[in-house]
Amino acid sequence: MNRLMDRIGAFQPGSRGGILLLVPVFALACVSVAACAAEATVPVPEQAQIGYDMTVRIDPVARTLEGRSVITVNTSEELSLVLGRRFEVTRGRVGTAQLGLSAITGEMRVWRVFANAQMPRRIEVHWRGELSALDTSLDHAQTLGGAQPASGADGTFLPDASGWYPYIAGKLASYRLAIELPAGQRGLVAGRLAEESDTDEGYRARFDFPAPTGGIDLMAGPYRIETATMRGIGGKPIRLRTYFHPGIADLATSYLASARGYIELYESWIGEYPYTEFSVVSSPTPTGFGMPTLTYLGIEVLRLPFIRSTSLGHEVLHNWWGNGVYPDYAQGNWSEGLTTFMADYAYRERESAAAAHEMRRGWLRDYAALAPGQDAPLTTFTSRTHGASQIVGYNKAAMVFLMLRDLLGRDTFDLALRSFWSEHRFRIASWADLRHSFQVASGRDLGGFFDQWLTRAGAPHLRIAHAARSQTDGGHHVTLTLEQSAPEYRLRVPVAIRTAEGEEVHLLELEQGRQTFTLAVGARPGEVALDPDLRLFRRLMPGEAPPILRQVMVDRNTVTLLLPEGGAARAAAETLAAKLQHRPSRPGEAADALPSAPVLAIGLEAQVDAWLARHGLPGRPEVVRGKGSAQAWTASRPDGGMLAVVSARDAAALEALARPLPHYGRQSYVVFENAKATERGAWPTRVQSVTLD
Repeated sequence: MNRLMDRIGAFQPGSRGGILLLVPVFALACVSVAACAAEATVPVPEQAQIGYDMTVRIDPVARTLEGRSVITVNTSEELSLVLGRRFEVTRGRVGTAQLGLSAITGEMRVWRVFANAQMPRRIEVHWRGELSALDTSLDHAQTLGGAQPASGADGTFLPDASGWYPYIAGKLASYRLAIELPAGQRGLVAGRLAEESDTDEGYRARFDFPAPTGGIDLMAGPYRIETATMRGIGGKPIRLRTYFHPGIADLATSYLASARGYIELYESWIGEYPYTEFSVVSSPTPTGFGMPTLTYLGIEVLRLPFIRSTSLGHEVLHNWWGNGVYPDYAQGNWSEGLTTFMADYAYRERESAAAAHEMRRGWLRDYAALAPGQDAPLTTFTSRTHGASQIVGYNKAAMVFLMLRDLLGRDTFDLALRSFWSEHRFRIASWADLRHSFQVASGRDLGGFFDQWLTRAGAPHLRIAHAARSQTDGGHHVTLTLEQSAPEYRLRVPVAIRTAEGEEVHLLELEQGRQTFTLAVGARPGEVALDPDLRLFRRLMPGEAPPILRQVMVDRNTVTLLLPEGGAARAAAETLAAKLQHRPSRPGEAADALPSAPVLAIGLEAQVDAWLARHGLPGRPEVVRGKGSAQAWTASRPDGGMLAVVSARDAAALEALARPLPHYGRQSYVVFENAKATERGAWPTRVQSVTLD
């Protein structure tokens, strides 16, 4: 995830032979890194109109912040100066004049800065305020949606969107920022570490970010810091760091090595790493944020063994896409889909063809879980706010890039990306700019491709309407009729014809609602299958998409039945429903006839068994029966509806599911022992096929 551009312009607020040298620095007395930093400059293609020179002092225990900022303005237009309303301005001047009175807009104070042709202009602001208490009980969704500046002994996180420092609205800016903290605390922001001292009297660090950027997030905590150095493709030194809480400090070496590997990968694939450092920073809350030069991940997340081989690379890549080239959010955020394709999906491709197929299957199953009308065009996606937005903005967009690569070929696709990077580094770029790069690299007009996949909501429904075989003196043939739903897409549909001698794959150009093709095959055909490798983004037919837990999480029509009538079990069921659905539940009564909408039933074992029997529904699947302290599973109902069931041994077992179960949306069943998943899986996907008589 990338949090960089919340409020720019229209996006208003809201192994090469490099040396890897590990240097523990948490016991340093006073270290200056200015000489190293001076060598490691960042290329800046254009100068920012706004520059901030700030010093902030934070006391995490007292939860106080004091700051001073000098803002240099190199534009004559009228501007808006913004600061969170929880903060008090103790001194403010615009040139030689007092700052004046502010207006209140939501959670922000706003000052009008009148147009002035005399440049550069100077704005000076001194401010202070109290920070919110750090709440480590928040789950991932709550942390993701939070915008409060919070602090405590275990950590400080000041998100840009909270307005913790005075900024000029709607403008990219460069900055120089010094952080002062009590002894034992260490902090950072995105940028080049220019100075650092750590003494018994306190910690101080200064960071420079000379490229135009969209905002500043600040992190601090009782960190132990380790540093490694590598050299990029141009010989530029790149400083790698971990800022880890003491409990996970032993993970630093492996994370530094992994970060180096990802930077090497993407430099060879895209181009030079745009910054001079990359840091992995631990958070006491379950975060997953990417900013320029760093990623901020929860302590428990960093402990997971698969994070270094998945999420870390995703966040490193965001330094090219999202934090190196900035999306034009007014026309849609392309960076999450491209990063998902070149990180998460690319790692699966490197693992095996089967692993990549499984990821594509997961994307399409997730999309099939959305109710009609619940998605939106990619041009309207800005950031992940709920399950449906992730399915569209990450998964669908990633599959659009896959289809584009299949269309153009890998070499042309990669050439276009390198060109796009070279032309738009540290600039705002749109889907249209991406399309231009692909058109130039391929020499093809791709307007139709981009238009249908970006500007339309939904996805095509495809089915085999008719298939027959024939034999003439010329050989064997298959006559195949395909149908697609309106509005029609222009599609390259993979069709596999299976014979006694093997499988032939044909790409059919489907442009109409109903279209017939005659295909010559080399041997007697026995079966024809539609898109068996799942390389086409489409809405799976019911028989192709087995039910998964995601459906009751994202489908707003889901009816939720809480089977416990009171006590601790009822409270646990209510909490679990809220965590699963992130919205007010649509309640139903256990005794009522089942609605046609998807149904989520939550209860204790005896209650669940009785309810299933009362409604003539399938019992517990054999794969979960008698296992663990709780189980969740899905089923297709006899009436065609979808059912998800959560069953627990007792109230405590039900309560233990509130945090882990929402992370298993792609599964058809999960078995838990307390809060640990011990078994999981998805019902098989059935390929749409026709046997030829």
